[in-house]
Order: sequence, then C-alpha cells, then structure tokens
Amino acid sequence: MHSIVVTIIDDLSSVIFGKQQQIKLALTCLLSEGHLLIEDLPDMGKTTLSHALAAVLGLSYQRIQFTSDLLPADILGTNVFNTSEHSFTFHKGPIFSQVVLADEINRAGPKTQSALLEAMEEQQVTVDGKKYTLPNPFFVIATQNPLYQSGTYPLPESQLDRFLMRISLGFPPKEAEKRLILNMQKRDYAQLPQRIEQQQLAQIQTHIQQIILSSPVVDYIIELVNFTRSSNAFAAALSPRASMALAKAAKSWAFIDGRDFVLPEDVQAVFTSVCLHRLGLHNESGESQVNDILKAVSVPV
Repeated sequence: MHSIVVTIIDDLSSVIFGKQQQIKLALTCLLSEGHLLIEDLPDMGKTTLSHALAAVLGLSYQRIQFTSDLLPADILGTNVFNTSEHSFTFHKGPIFSQVVLADEINRAGPKTQSALLEAMEEQQVTVDGKKYTLPNPFFVIATQNPLYQSGTYPLPESQLDRFLMRISLGFPPKEAEKRLILNMQKRDYAQLPQRIEQQQLAQIQTHIQQIILSSPVVDYIIELVNFTRSSNAFAAALSPRASMALAKAAKSWAFIDGRDFVLPEDVQAVFTSVCLHRLGLHNESGESQVNDILKAVSVPV
C-alpha cells in the first residue's frame, strides 16, 4: 500500500512542479479523513492540485466558485416542485462529490460559508429538515485569498477549526517555474492515471488508524498544545481537537514515510499546517512563532 502512495506523489509532482512537501501535506490531510484549507494568491496551482488528487485517486470532483452572491442552496441543492407528481424532488448540489474544491471561500458571505459546516463535520447536509448523506470518502479543499485583498470575508474560528490542515503553495522555485513555461501545453492533470481503487483507499485509511502512537509521542503532543495554553503569545490556545488532529496527521505522515509507528519528527512535520490557523496566525511571522513552540518543547528521546 505504501508503494501506491509513493506513485501517487510522483504523479502529482509531474503536474505540480517543485511542491513535493505541499503535495505530501495535502495527501496526509486526505488520508487522515480531514479537510484542507489552502491560503494563497490566485494562480498558484490550487485548482491543479485538487483536480489532480481526484484524478489519481479515482474520485468524483466538483469545483464551486464562491462569490458574494452565492447562496447556500447553490452549494447544497434545493427542493424543486414536480408538477407531474405534485411533490417536491431534491436536486443535489455540487457538494455531493467526493472531492469538492471550494474556490475562494472567503469571497462569499458568512451565511454561505457556514453551509459547509455540517457537511465537513457530519458528512451530511440538511435541507428543509431532511438529512442527506454525502459520498464516502468526502474531502473538501477550500482556497482563500489573503485577507488584505478586497472583497473578502474572514472565516470564523468555528469553521477554521473544521479544517484539519492549512497550507500555502507559494511561488514556485526558479527551476520549477522554468519547467512550467516549457511545459505549458503538457500539464493535463485530467489525463493522470487512476492509481488506486476506492476500496484500497479505505483500507489505507483504516490501516493508518492502527499505526502505533507511543506514550512518549502522545506526551510530546500534549506538551506542545499545553505550551500554547500557558503562553500569552497567542490569540487562541490549541484545543483538544487540535491534539487529536496532530495525532491523526502524524500517523498519516508516518505511513507516507513507510513506517507503522510515529516519531516526534512526524509530529513536527505536520505541526505548522495543523496548528497555524488554530492559533489565529496567518503570515510568515506566525510560522516563526510556531517554530518557537517546537524549539521550546523538549523532544522525547
């Protein structure tokens, strides 16, 4: 199963140049059964990453462009009156896909943003009092523009917390950008081969749950989150949800690295992506503060 994941990373790297770390983090998030938030400038490859992930995993895919006039019904679906049967029929919205790209989520108003909350947390939606189950697996990749750009609405803390990880793709390295220019007509992510069946993906996710998380590593996670609770340097401390998110993400990272046990280095590898947005931090100085946490807490031997 590990060899399949290595092949998937190689495939994704063939269309997203110079971003293997971010690719591993995105795949870590999916294997952990979480949701991913990508904060970046436009045209950094966010759509390419989400579409390519769906292609190699053989999952259904929908992109929702969030705008200021987007309504919750545009995402979830709505009941339409059937004149021949004299009854209402539910027409599913684009949320009923296995991989959903919520593009520029912070350009929509708070009411529309909150329409994703139940879907992300419960894997179901409620319309007119009736619940509808979403597909399995269900993976939301939301992108947001930097908050200094005009026409953006900050995501509330309750919704930010629903994202297991937040990453930024950033500008490509020089060599990667040169490859982009030379291969402008060859980056057809829709043609990537499907590398895995859905049953195999479910088996991998089940296997990851069984990866060994030793008591010293658990203590290390607790010390990291407790540091944020005892410090006055952060707008918000890490909650127990963050502790569990760290454990889940570290297990998936260990699996991707070919191990059936978690090392402190696995926790460190995912710490920034799991915790930065939960601490109310958004920029490079925020990453520096997160790194200070890792330096301040002793690593178990």
